[in-house]
Amino acid sequence: MYRVRIQGEFCAAHAITIRGQREPVHGHNWRVTLTAAGPELDADGLLVDFHALQGALLTVLKSMDTKDLNTMEPFRRVNPTAEHVARHIHDEMRRGARIPNAVRIESVEVTESPGCSAVYAPSGGSESR
Repeated sequence: MYRVRIQGEFCAAHAITIRGQREPVHGHNWRVTLTAAGPELDADGLLVDFHALQGALLTVLKSMDTKDLNTMEPFRRVNPTAEHVARHIHDEMRRGARIPNAVRIESVEVTESPGCSAVYAPSGGSESR
């Protein structure tokens, strides 16, 4: 199994609700690490082109950059926790990125602040593209 990791950042605000209490709106410099995995390399010896994968990730992150996440879908109806943000990035990457069929998004890790991150790994990382 081969794995590649790409990273990106965006700045956004959110206010999550914890035990029925909504916290004040506040911002983060969110860091995102996406891991893609697959069993085979292409004829060039690549699992997936870093630049193409990172370009797709940056497109997704740009749609959230400098936004209040609570005002955008799906976070108007879903608590904008780091866990949900990671799932959203995964889902948007699956919808829009041109990833070879044998390659899957194994995980998306979202870091809100140093030492605080959440990881979404679909079906334990076994979801195929």
